[in-house]
Amino acid sequence: MKTKYTVKLKTIVEEHGLKPLHLAKNYETAVVTTADVNRPAMQLTGFYNYFDPKRIQIIGRVESTYLDTLSRGQRLAAYERFMAYDICALVICHGVKPSRECLEMAEKYDRSLFITEEDTSEFQANVISSLRNHLAPRLTTHGVLVEIYGEGVLLCGDSGIGKSETALELIKRGHRLVADDAVEIKLVNRDTLIGTAPSIIRYYMELRGIGVINVRHIYGVGAVKPESGIDLVVRMENWVEGKAYDRLGLTSEYEDILGVKLPLVTIPVTPGRNLAVILELAAMNNRQKKMGFNAAEMLASEHDFAIDQGLF
Repeated sequence: MKTKYTVKLKTIVEEHGLKPLHLAKNYETAVVTTADVNRPAMQLTGFYNYFDPKRIQIIGRVESTYLDTLSRGQRLAAYERFMAYDICALVICHGVKPSRECLEMAEKYDRSLFITEEDTSEFQANVISSLRNHLAPRLTTHGVLVEIYGEGVLLCGDSGIGKSETALELIKRGHRLVADDAVEIKLVNRDTLIGTAPSIIRYYMELRGIGVINVRHIYGVGAVKPESGIDLVVRMENWVEGKAYDRLGLTSEYEDILGVKLPLVTIPVTPGRNLAVILELAAMNNRQKKMGFNAAEMLASEHDFAIDQGLF
C-alpha cells in the first residue's frame, strides 16, 4: 500500500511568508495532504460538481475581479457556499484586500485565510513545488551519499565493505558528504531523486576503530551538504577471484529506485585499490556520458573502423 505523506499547513505558511487574516482553531495541527492546488473560479459561480476542498485554494485577480461585479448579497452567498466546505486554506494573491463578506465567512466557518503580495501564477508554481517536495514518495536505504564534482553518488554495499572510509578520503580531497549510514531518498518529480540524511544523524559519520565523528565540525561547512540529487549508484563488493568484471564499460547497468533508473557501476574492493580516485573517475565518466561522450563506445568504434580498414 502506498504511503501517504503530509505537511503541516503552518510549515507552508512560514515558507512562503503568507500573512494571516484569520487562523482556524486547528491551524497549529492542520495538515496538507495533496500537492495539487485549486483556483475556485467555478466554485464561486456556484459549480461544485467537481471540487476538492482538501487542496489549498488560491484567489487571483480573475476571481477578485469577478467577485467585485457582484452585489454584497451575491458575494456573501458565494463565499458562504464556498466556506461551508472544509477547505484546507484560502490564499488571496496580489495583495488584494479581501472583501468584508470573505472575512465574515472565514470567521463564521473558522477557515484559515491568508494574503500574499506574490503574483498568482508565481505563487501557485512556488507552492506546488514546495508541496511536491514535502509530499514526495520516499524511502530510507543503507548507504553513503557524497557529492563528487557535482554528481550525487550513492555508495551501497555490505556493512564493513569500506563505504564510510572511502567517503572520508573523498571529503579530504575536497568533495562533500550528504549522508552516512542511512540515506533518505525522495522522488521530487518524474525522474529526479533527492537524497538527504535523517536529521538526528546529519553530518555524523561512524568509523570502525575511531567511533562517531561530526564531519562539519572537523572539516568545516565546505565538507558537507544538506541534500543532493542522486546521479549514480556505486555498488561496492569484495573482489571475487575468477568473477568476470566489466573491463570496457560497454554494458550499462541500472538500479531502480522509486521507479527511476539510475546508472549503476560495481566496484570490486581489494587491498591496495585507491577507491577515492576510482569514484572520482566514475563521477566524471558519468557526467561525460550525460553530455553525450562515451569513451568505451568511441574505443569500440575506432577499433571496428581499424579492422575494416585492415589496419590490424
